[in-house]
Amino acid sequence: MDEFFPEAVFQIGDLVINRIHLIQFLATIAVVLIFWLGTRRMTIVPGRFQSIVEMGLDFVRVNIAEDLLGKKDGQRFLPILTTIFFMILFMNITGVIPGLNIAGTAIIAVPLLLAVVAYVTFIYAGIKKSPKNFFKNSLFPSGVPWPIYFIVTPIELISTFVIRPVTLTLRLLMNMMVGHLLLVLFFSATQFFLFTMGGWWSALAAGSLAFGFVFTLFEILVAVLQAYVFTILTAVYIQLAVAEEH
Repeated sequence: MDEFFPEAVFQIGDLVINRIHLIQFLATIAVVLIFWLGTRRMTIVPGRFQSIVEMGLDFVRVNIAEDLLGKKDGQRFLPILTTIFFMILFMNITGVIPGLNIAGTAIIAVPLLLAVVAYVTFIYAGIKKSPKNFFKNSLFPSGVPWPIYFIVTPIELISTFVIRPVTLTLRLLMNMMVGHLLLVLFFSATQFFLFTMGGWWSALAAGSLAFGFVFTLFEILVAVLQAYVFTILTAVYIQLAVAEEH
C-alpha cells in the first residue's frame, strides 16, 4: 500500500512531486508526442505510424462520439472525448510497463480531475441545449404526478448530480489499484517461494509467476476497457443532457 503514497522525489515550495507524478508526466508527454509525430506531416496515403494514429482517432470518433451523439454533437464533443480516452489509456498502461509498474490513475487526483471535466462538460451541454429547462427537466421529469416529485426529485438530484462524478472517479481508481495489488501479490509470491523458501516450494513459484503473466495480460485489457468505459459514460451523460426533452 505504501506504493500508492510514495515519498517525494523533489519539492518546489509547497509543491511535492513523487514517483507517481513523474509517471503521470511521462504518460502525458508520451501521448502528446505520439499524436504530434503522427499528425504533423499527414499525407493522403498514410504510412504505418499515421495509420495507427488515425485508427485510434477514428475509434473514438466512430464508436463513441458519433455513435452516441450523432454526427453534429459528436464532432462538437470529439476533442474532449478523445483527450479523456487517450489520457486514461496511456496512464493506465504504465501499470504494466517494467520500471514504472504503477498506473498514473492509481491515485485519486487524475480520476477525480477527469470526472470533474466530464461532469462540467455534461452540465455545459445541458445548459447550452436548453438554458431554461435543463435543471427543471433533470429534477422534475415530465409525466410524473406532482406528489411523487417529493420522492423522485431528491433521487434525481443525487443520482444525476452527485453519484455520476463519484462513480466515474471510484470505478477507474479502484480498478487500477486492485490490478496493481494483484500483480504485486503474484510476483512477490514468486520471489518468496523461489528465494526465501527454496526446495520444492519453487514449483509454487512457477505457478505464481505464470498467474502473474496472465494477470499482466488481463491488466492490459482492463487498461483499455477502463478508458473505453469512462469515455463512453461521459458520452452517454452528454447525450442525456442534449436530448430533445431538455
